[in-house]
Amino acid sequence: ILSEIIADDEPRINMHDNELNRVLGGGLVPGSLVLIGGEPGIGKSTLILQICDSFTKMGKTVLYCSGEESDIQIKMRAERLSVNTEGCFVFAESNLETILAEVDKLRPDMVIIDSIQTTYLPNSSSAMGSPTQIRDCTAILVKMAKESGIIVMIIGHVTKEGNIAGPYIRTYGRCGFLFGRR
Repeated sequence: ILSEIIADDEPRINMHDNELNRVLGGGLVPGSLVLIGGEPGIGKSTLILQICDSFTKMGKTVLYCSGEESDIQIKMRAERLSVNTEGCFVFAESNLETILAEVDKLRPDMVIIDSIQTTYLPNSSSAMGSPTQIRDCTAILVKMAKESGIIVMIIGHVTKEGNIAGPYIRTYGRCGFLFGRR
């Protein structure tokens, strides 16, 4: 019963940005999943790199998995933003099984999926970006986050209908929502 659960304050990681901390309820929670959504070109990947900068300056590691951009494109954006690149590992990959193997090898403090629409499970009969693929990939990422304590940040795009595609469809676990239409 909910009234019997003892809720000590969960440890939150201060991101040293008042607005970001406010949106995150006081900071990032280990083992949580956060959805960053918005229209194309609004700055989701730029915001994620700025979060990487804050996170790596604390001595933490990030695995940035990009299914949309090459490692060179990400490096160019990081240089433009003067992002601390020590501790930020870039993995240009969309296959979730390959991504999870890299997570197991690296054991980062944070995993970024840019974007959930380009992430897929190779044994699924559904097409990449389909609601089934997105839901299944997200469920696996939520499970991984809860079991490992790794923070997972997912970028999701706005659909033609104006909805956030991806984990907003149906998610099982803690999800945050930074910006977009809703």
